[in-house]
Amino acid sequence: MSFLPLGDRALLLEAGNTADPETVSRVRALADYLAQLHLPGVLDLVPALCTIGIHYDPEQWRDGSAARSPYELLVERIRTALPDPATLVSSEGHAREIPVCYEADCAADLPALARKLGLSRSQVIDIHSAVEYSVYMIGFAPGFAYLGPLDARLVLPRRKTPRTRVPAGSVAIANQYSGIYPGELPGGWHLIGRTPLRLFDPSRTQPSLLKAGDRVRFSPIDAAKFRRLQSEAQ
Repeated sequence: MSFLPLGDRALLLEAGNTADPETVSRVRALADYLAQLHLPGVLDLVPALCTIGIHYDPEQWRDGSAARSPYELLVERIRTALPDPATLVSSEGHAREIPVCYEADCAADLPALARKLGLSRSQVIDIHSAVEYSVYMIGFAPGFAYLGPLDARLVLPRRKTPRTRVPAGSVAIANQYSGIYPGELPGGWHLIGRTPLRLFDPSRTQPSLLKAGDRVRFSPIDAAKFRRLQSEAQ
């Protein structure tokens, strides 16, 4: 575990070097524990795949001398307060079922992707929807969930040419992750389906439908059900 300054109002706690399930779980457990400490001046905790961004008010971390910076004082406090990370357990997330239409109008990249992977279209759908994913983190855009681990048979790099517009609700894969675009956004992931659910709505008490630690299963639906659920969600 190491620390790096991020300017004079934030620091980065590094919990590992590889975005594997064990490291991601350790990051969540550390973030949960830090939140319970209620450290003075800590304004926000931002867990990612291998790191936690800790935003703080430096004025609350001065000791009256110039000997040590607010960053050094806060890091010392965190090091002193944290137990062995191996003893921490992350909080249990919610189980979510996400309906997905994998039909042609919702899956622009599915035919080409299946050919590249040496699989049939139905095999890609079966593999993608057969497992339970963990929400590793929310990033890139509000409500965008990085889901993993992706089955090794579906792992491939991002598209060489990103799209300037990806429809809201698009379900995509790239590298070792699956993801869901919460709004119409640019993006370079391979589009293999679309959900009618609203992943992010600022008017909700909890704007993001998914949060780090949640468990996700994709449930295939046809185009007719997609349109009906999409209409109900609006």
